[in-house]
Amino acid sequence: MTSPDQSLAALTWRDDTTPVSTRFDDPYFSLAGGLDEARHVFLAGNDLPERLHPGFAVAELGFGTGLNLIALSLLAGQLALPGPVSFTSFEAYPMSADEARRALSAFPEALAAAEPLLQALSEGATRFTLGRIEAEIVRGDARETLPRWSGAADAWFLDGFSPAKNPELWEPGLMAAVARHTRPGGSFATYSAAGAIRRALDAAGFDVTRAPGFAGKRHMSRGSLK
Repeated sequence: MTSPDQSLAALTWRDDTTPVSTRFDDPYFSLAGGLDEARHVFLAGNDLPERLHPGFAVAELGFGTGLNLIALSLLAGQLALPGPVSFTSFEAYPMSADEARRALSAFPEALAAAEPLLQALSEGATRFTLGRIEAEIVRGDARETLPRWSGAADAWFLDGFSPAKNPELWEPGLMAAVARHTRPGGSFATYSAAGAIRRALDAAGFDVTRAPGFAGKRHMSRGSLK
């Protein structure tokens, strides 16, 4: 486990605001607008504005800056849910609180809601509450930690770095583990439309469809458990 002030993310910064992983040579979010991307790909891609309810469980591969979690928290607040939603994210290379704050500063709406998350990162906490979301960050290689997870999700955010640069987080075996940890009728969404990813998810047990991507990207992928 990292100490509260230790980062494993290995970053450089583009235009002083966008974090880029030097390990995977890939930015953490769309240069066209990360918060809007999270809403388009992961919230709308899983039909969460219509499906979200108290007791709903979301899981994620790749916590990154926490932007997807914040987008989910903002949605839960807008819906005025009377009870909590759970969120579990699997992350091998966590950012420090200072790095996350710097990245989120590009999105004032997200930064304004992020303080409990940033406080948790600064303290090294892996469980915390953000608005109506009960969140947990599971640190380590998801290929090892996800199969040991006792939970299951109603919706998955598959948000690793590009499959071409981070193939480990898109392996067929890991996609099969995602399916095993999905509740009946559960769903997934991802920005990736790579054929190998769609085939792996289909083989794992999902009905996979392509949908319009974000900000001019031709396609993304979404689907539900068969």
